[in-house]
Amino acid sequence: MPPDSGRVRAVIDAVLPVVDGGRFAVKRVVGEPLDVEAHVITDGHDQLRAMLQWQAEGGPWQETEMKHRVNDVWCACFTPQVQGRGHYRVQAWVDGFHSWRHELLRRVDDEDIRIAALVGAGLIDEAAARAADADRRLLSDWAARLREGAQAQPFDGASLKAQALDEPLALLADRYPDRSLAATSADLPLQVDRERARFSSWYELFPRSAGHQPGRHGTFVDVEARLPYVAEMGFDVLYFPPIHPIGRDKRKGRNNALVTEAGDVGSPWAIGAEEGGHTDILPELGTPEDFRRLVAKARELGIDIAMDIAFQCAPDHPWVKSHPQWFRWRPDGTVQYAENPPKKYQDIYPFNFETEDWRGLWAALKGVFEHWIAQGVHIFRVDNPHTKAFPFWEWCVTEIKRAHPQVLFLAEAFTRPKVMHRLAKLGYSQSYTYFTWRQSKQELTEYFTELSQGPGKDYFRPNAWPNTPDILNEQLHGAGRPTFALRLVLAATLASNYGIYGPAYELMENAPRSPGSEEYLDSEKYQLRHWNLQRPDSLRPLIAQINHIRRRNPALQQLQNLRFVHTDNDQLIAYVKRDAASGNTVLVIANLDTRNRQSGWVSLDPVALGLERDARYHLHDLLSNQRFVWQGEHNFVILDPGQAPAHVFRVTQQLQGEQDFDHGL
Repeated sequence: MPPDSGRVRAVIDAVLPVVDGGRFAVKRVVGEPLDVEAHVITDGHDQLRAMLQWQAEGGPWQETEMKHRVNDVWCACFTPQVQGRGHYRVQAWVDGFHSWRHELLRRVDDEDIRIAALVGAGLIDEAAARAADADRRLLSDWAARLREGAQAQPFDGASLKAQALDEPLALLADRYPDRSLAATSADLPLQVDRERARFSSWYELFPRSAGHQPGRHGTFVDVEARLPYVAEMGFDVLYFPPIHPIGRDKRKGRNNALVTEAGDVGSPWAIGAEEGGHTDILPELGTPEDFRRLVAKARELGIDIAMDIAFQCAPDHPWVKSHPQWFRWRPDGTVQYAENPPKKYQDIYPFNFETEDWRGLWAALKGVFEHWIAQGVHIFRVDNPHTKAFPFWEWCVTEIKRAHPQVLFLAEAFTRPKVMHRLAKLGYSQSYTYFTWRQSKQELTEYFTELSQGPGKDYFRPNAWPNTPDILNEQLHGAGRPTFALRLVLAATLASNYGIYGPAYELMENAPRSPGSEEYLDSEKYQLRHWNLQRPDSLRPLIAQINHIRRRNPALQQLQNLRFVHTDNDQLIAYVKRDAASGNTVLVIANLDTRNRQSGWVSLDPVALGLERDARYHLHDLLSNQRFVWQGEHNFVILDPGQAPAHVFRVTQQLQGEQDFDHGL
């Protein structure tokens, strides 16, 4: 116990936000404020002061004064400016100078004022001793004047009290408090990522299906030619399934057939063959130089290439022979292949994370990330991370981000909520969600309220996908344009991170392998596909419009600002996002019935939009380019799914009269 610990009277009861008591990091991006709340108490009636302190790892501590709000709650905010690990904490103390001033305010008796002035002079002298030269002189002079006033005859108590309460000099003294008996909270971890961790638009494609002719295997050069298509739609992350050599032993055929035919290309997730493994490239796709050029060309267009990392092996992966101890061997001399009943993956061998050579396995897997980072890749989508050991992820992700703070990780873990949250706590930058299966108004409202306001809001960054190569949700089976358009708008406006698997999505691929299955018929996972990107019914223009809206409206670039608003029709869902810094406000009203026109009343609090309660205000529908004037709390809407899936309104101004309505905006 420190020598003076028994004299420390300030108690820091809680510091928020905090994740598992400080075991894991709170997450922010560069330039995103972190609001911190501390519960600070002391005995008696003395006055407290509290400081919020923060640092980038290895850097100097900075601080800002916390303000008392109510019920012993103190608040302050700081904005991290450096990527990487950081810390924050709270320091609090019983402040003798503040306590003296607080008591002096209540003194009216001359003798009480005289004694108080002498006490204050002593406190000010102590502050002067801690001050720099110019400030020391000002404080010393102040203390001297208080002593002189206390001894003056005739004594003027009112004048002396006013002199003692001099506000500018008190602010000067505040710079030099006595913190010798301060309490300091534990250092709490903070992970600061680049902006793309909070706001990103993902597009997934199979490079091998990027060829210009049916039946021809695509290459990185073909993908490079497709970059303008992806950029024009407004995506800033282009994600590839695994690009490594594909195993031949137990290779799957079309539609997941166990028997292959001539020309079957296999699943990219069956990684490894005689050509190499996780750090090698499927020769049909091109060379390492082709890949590096593609990464550079994408970056010129503002696009990050994201790679799929699947830690599993095909039976003929080189590691199966060179490191047999990394796999589970059965009594018959075979390796246990991957299963997720009723699904069986005979072409995939999982790693054994209980191997005695776990250190060697860990180092090799971390080396896979390091290899591709050296090729210019800074975003990784990790396949099924929940089937790998949690201690490995905590070590690997922490080490990678310490050396490469620009790197981001997306967890593809459609599993139990607590498991998904654990992966996010361990360091994953973003996480897939249950959005695909949340369809009704109640389901969407409850789920996204939990994501935006629940316990995980400071570490779990959701990424909403209406489809993936593994998931053709039943809502999309046989569906037409209204359903695909609706799910796109919901994903892109509810979440600040979202993605689609294309060209299947914009071309509205809707046929399942079998009734009730979430597998695509003729899935790209097992065969080459040729896509007609110029089809006139493509959703490409709508996707480009949605992504343009997202980039132009800061309110849509965050999640914690999401608030649902009441509608009297359960087929209409409405929600507001408002960016406090810019005042940008977006109101989305969507028709969840993709077959019928729906109408109803929307109840909106104008004050929450920064307006007066009975104000008339201008709404600009960013999808239809129509403009409306609403007033007050209750307004009527009609949405026809054949025309538009939703209104995406920007609240642009408060109107005083009809002359304020700018029809040319």
